[in-house]
Amino acid sequence: MPKARPYLKHGYLELDNNTAERAVKPVATSRKNWTFAGSEGGGKAMAIAFTLIETAKLNDVDPQAWLTWVLGQIADHKITRFDELLPWRYAAKAA
Repeated sequence: MPKARPYLKHGYLELDNNTAERAVKPVATSRKNWTFAGSEGGGKAMAIAFTLIETAKLNDVDPQAWLTWVLGQIADHKITRFDELLPWRYAAKAA
């Protein structure tokens, strides 16, 4: 019962981790494809790419459209304003 108390107190909490499991499933099912990423650097680059893509999906943004937009903006963009390139900002501008 003590572990269920936060769920009962805050109705937005989920009882299971199905959302996280579904997000990781494409990576887990394709694990053999990623075994030989080429190098440690290739593995890190792939992890960054997966993180960006999944973040866009979690924010209901088309990852390909968002990444295309970011790549078009990033050359002339100041590093101090990088938060303007995040998926939820893109969704607000696209709407």
